[in-house]
Amino acid sequence: MRTFDLSLIPESLQAVVTSKWSSIEDAMENREESADLSARLQALPKSFDDQFPSVAIASDYALDQCSRKPELLLALWEQGVLSRQLQPDEIQNLLQAALVDVTDEKALSVVLRRFRQFHMVRIIWRDSCRLSNLMEVTRDLTELADACVAEAMALHYQWLQPSIGLPYYENTDTPMKMVVLGMGKLGAFELNLSSDIDLMFVYPQEGETQGGKRSLSHREFFTRLGQKLIKALDETTAEGFVFRVDMRLRPYGSTGALALSFDGMKAYYEEQGREWERYAMIKARAMGEGDGEELMARLRPFVYRRYIDFGVIESLREMKGMINREVLRRGVSGNVKTGSGGIREIEFIGQAFQLIRGGQDTELQERSLLKVLKLVAEMGLMPEQAVKELSQAYVYLREVEHRIQALHDRQTQVLPDDALQQERIAWGMHKKSWEEFTLELDQCRLMVRQHFDRIISPEEGAIEDAEVDDVVALWNCAEGNCTEGEDIEENVLILKALGFEDASDALRVLKNLKISKGVQHLQELPRQRLNKLMPLVITVCSEQECSLLALERIVVLIEAILRRSAYMALLVENTEALKHLATLCGASAWAAEIIQRYPILLDELINPNTLYSPPTLEELRDDLRQQMLRIPEDDAEREMECLRQFKHAHLLRVAASDITGTLPTMKVSDYLTWIAEALMQQVLVIAWKQMVDKYGTPLRADGTLCDPDFIIVGYGKAGGIELSYGSDLDLVFIHDAPSNHSTDGERSVDNSIFYARLGQRIIHIVSTRTASGMLYETDMRLRPSGNSGLLVSSLNAFVQYQDEKAWTWEHQALVRARVVAGCPALAERFEQERQNILKKAANNTELAVEVLEMRTKMRDHLAGNSSVHVTEEMTKKSQRFDLKQDSGGIVDIEFLVQYCVLHWGAAYPELLRWTDNVRILDTLETLDLLDSNDVLMLEEAYLTYRHATHRKALQNQKNTVPGNEFITYRMAVRAFWAKLLPEGI
Repeated sequence: MRTFDLSLIPESLQAVVTSKWSSIEDAMENREESADLSARLQALPKSFDDQFPSVAIASDYALDQCSRKPELLLALWEQGVLSRQLQPDEIQNLLQAALVDVTDEKALSVVLRRFRQFHMVRIIWRDSCRLSNLMEVTRDLTELADACVAEAMALHYQWLQPSIGLPYYENTDTPMKMVVLGMGKLGAFELNLSSDIDLMFVYPQEGETQGGKRSLSHREFFTRLGQKLIKALDETTAEGFVFRVDMRLRPYGSTGALALSFDGMKAYYEEQGREWERYAMIKARAMGEGDGEELMARLRPFVYRRYIDFGVIESLREMKGMINREVLRRGVSGNVKTGSGGIREIEFIGQAFQLIRGGQDTELQERSLLKVLKLVAEMGLMPEQAVKELSQAYVYLREVEHRIQALHDRQTQVLPDDALQQERIAWGMHKKSWEEFTLELDQCRLMVRQHFDRIISPEEGAIEDAEVDDVVALWNCAEGNCTEGEDIEENVLILKALGFEDASDALRVLKNLKISKGVQHLQELPRQRLNKLMPLVITVCSEQECSLLALERIVVLIEAILRRSAYMALLVENTEALKHLATLCGASAWAAEIIQRYPILLDELINPNTLYSPPTLEELRDDLRQQMLRIPEDDAEREMECLRQFKHAHLLRVAASDITGTLPTMKVSDYLTWIAEALMQQVLVIAWKQMVDKYGTPLRADGTLCDPDFIIVGYGKAGGIELSYGSDLDLVFIHDAPSNHSTDGERSVDNSIFYARLGQRIIHIVSTRTASGMLYETDMRLRPSGNSGLLVSSLNAFVQYQDEKAWTWEHQALVRARVVAGCPALAERFEQERQNILKKAANNTELAVEVLEMRTKMRDHLAGNSSVHVTEEMTKKSQRFDLKQDSGGIVDIEFLVQYCVLHWGAAYPELLRWTDNVRILDTLETLDLLDSNDVLMLEEAYLTYRHATHRKALQNQKNTVPGNEFITYRMAVRAFWAKLLPEGI
């Protein structure tokens, strides 16, 4: 006689345990083989006594099965399947073995149902005793469903052949299999203890069956196969059912064809797919054999848009609203799935990020909710703590769901009203009482609801309540149907009251938008979004210093995104992002234009923490590296798009920081240069791999592999860490591999050819114009011998050219040369050679004359005022001043600095360390080579000019200002020229 230690179990639950045990004993006594069964039962280990009470309290269903069939209970223990987790495919292998002798539908029905009973008791037993975690339970349940679907379908497919033949691919002798799409929790390996299974039946091609007594169309064949499969699983017999099958998610629902071709599926979703069907497809998984991957690839564009899609928030909110109303109507607020703070809200949060960003960030195209939440945290889309809380809540709520369903194997998520059932659930959740359990549950659900509201909250406008009616009416009236003078005048007054100084012009802008062809031809959903957005736009623009300018530029953007209304939804859902947009558009024509050309950048406006907090160079590299890892290595087009989108996003961030004054001029240039560096380093990685894949790796003289023995040298502003918004890149490519060796690939080429093609590939990646534009314009003319020279030089050839053939201006350019990507060892050698070359320049007795001649040539060719000797009176009378090229401007300061480095570099090698003008000037002051006052003046002038060029770039304007500006700096720079180079200016 077995006994159980029930001392820690409440009396009411002790009665449940003893009752269940009595039922099992009674069932055994009524069997002919009762003696054998009793002996086997007594032989079970003590762990049985420890576990039985937990299972008895947790599940009437499991213990009822054991009472009906005591041999089931004994088999579970004797086969050892309760003490371990089954391996992948083990369930299917066990089912295949059980079906070996099955030859008809009746026998199949019995075996499937008994198999299901055995494994459901196994899974519930392990779950109740906490021998399996949630993920193991849901995977076990899903693999059970997968096995039953696959084996039942395989047998019916086989049994249909004699009478109606089999479908074949066109012009082949290969039989065609049906693809079964597992939807929802089945697709994501997240089935619960009493899930039905949502299926779709799809087949690759239309045609006629072959090899049977008669022929049917492929649709008829697969429809019949589907019907057989549903009956095998869903029909309730004396043995019960296997899985309840729900086919309502298929195209056209219950009225649609039971089986549909790939082409039919694709056409349906392209032409008639609804928003909720996108959510359903997130977890879709092709089960078993067949061309499932091809089907999923065809459907993926419907589920995951190529652009950021904030319209899903609106749809999710509507869906949740429908669920909330249903919960209230049916009075089931205790539903842990659909009630407030329930499982569905956590799922909605994950799905929101997937559908918004999954087209861009393909990692998010993941079925498992917990994996999605982890990715959301890793990508910085939600705080890690919030994701941790949601993940823990999901596991907790799913465990509560299992405690509810384990009781009676019923598909419900509603907490019971019966006191005994409540106590059983509380005990299963390791709580002493129902009150203690519900307190913990309520806290969990409250936390989930708070996170849900932050992501998918009720719409919040940027308009104060008192202004809503006026602004909405104003937009509605802008259509032109308010033609009365009083109405127009009233609208002008409203705009003035909001803050538009040019109210009449603002009203004209709104009217022109409202009556434009683009707006007039909008479908209903985009029109609704536009009508929600425009009152918000009017309000946030009115708060800008240049309110009309901000409005005009945002309206141009809106016209560009009318047909991609998800972007309008993004701005409606994120009014702070709309405010950032108004600020940027009001302050910068450049920012407005880049957002208009690449609306995906609107996503950057959502998070002010990243928008106004530029990362370090290392963080930029890491961010880009992670983005590139999400792209297949053989997808060159997507790699180039990713590079360009990365650049645009970070250019917008630096512009936002520049406009708001959170970054000083030098930091702006640092950031812009770091962006280029990070990109060029990644470009080299991509180009190197492509060339190595094609030709193999170049070999060094000792036979080892080059790694990569190649550098990209930045000249000019790239080398001087002084890039601006529209700067191109002055580059030189250098390698250090012996030219008399070759690569080690099957298509081996000489090293010199390999590196030349590597350089060409780099330029191709950088210069090709894709949908996201060009990465950078490149200028390779500073390489040895300019355009007539080799694209890629060896380091020895580069040094020889600099020593023997280079002009003084080429040595001036070398002052600002810096390695931005490539082999660290070669970069170090290049820097040593660079400094050696610059030291030799001091030997040039004609240095001053040649620097002056070059500056004069440049000024004659590029400057607005080409006179060498410019007086203050001439300066004041000149109409425009070119910040870069005119006398006393940026280039004059750069030439002065370069002359100092070349003149004193040999005696003072500290000057050769830096490539940027400011630190070189600081060093000149430290070495007492220049007076502190002169250095202060030059640095102030230089940074002031550069700040002005940044401002001009942000307005898409030329680098010229009225001739009477910066007089003091211009004259001071010229005076210093006269002092340092008396024959100069």
